[in-house]
Amino acid sequence: MKLVTTAALLGASMLAFTATTASADIVCNSDGDCWHAREHYRYEPGLHLRVHPDSWKWHHADHYRWREHAGRGYWRGGVWVDL
Repeated sequence: MKLVTTAALLGASMLAFTATTASADIVCNSDGDCWHAREHYRYEPGLHLRVHPDSWKWHHADHYRWREHAGRGYWRGGVWVDL
C-alpha cells in the first residue's frame, strides 16, 4: 500500500512540474500589437516581429497593446495572418 501511495505522489508531482514549466513567448510587431504564442515558433526575419520571453513586460511609456488570437500566426495591419 505504501508503494502505491508513493507512486501516486510521484506521478502527481511530475504532472505539477510539467504544468508549471510550460510557457509561451510574447511576440510584438512594429505596429505595437503583442500576443502570446503558445509554443516557441521561428518567424521569418522579414516579418519584423520581436519575440520576448513570457516574463517580458513593456514599460509604462511604451505604446503596445494586447491582441490575442488562437492559432499560429501574426498580426499585420490589424489583421491576423495564419501561418
